[in-house]
Amino acid sequence: MSEPGFPKYRRGQRVKTAVDIINDGSFPNAKPDGVLLGAGVAGEIIKVAIHTEANVPIYTVDFGERLLIGCLEEEITVFEGRLLR
Repeated sequence: MSEPGFPKYRRGQRVKTAVDIINDGSFPNAKPDGVLLGAGVAGEIIKVAIHTEANVPIYTVDFGERLLIGCLEEEITVFEGRLLR
């Protein structure tokens, strides 16, 4: 992880999920505590923000099919391949 508050990734960067992404209740039409995306799913960062209280980067990642998910740095990693849409 990078320094607290300093984003490791940037807007427009291609990333993939490093772990399974679990529904924290943000997606009411999905099973609570269910897997939204498995590890290895590719997407593109569309917004980078800093959580002011925790001083950690939050990345809004577009995983396609109208699925935008806020991810923490430890939940994503660099994606070297080509995004298929």
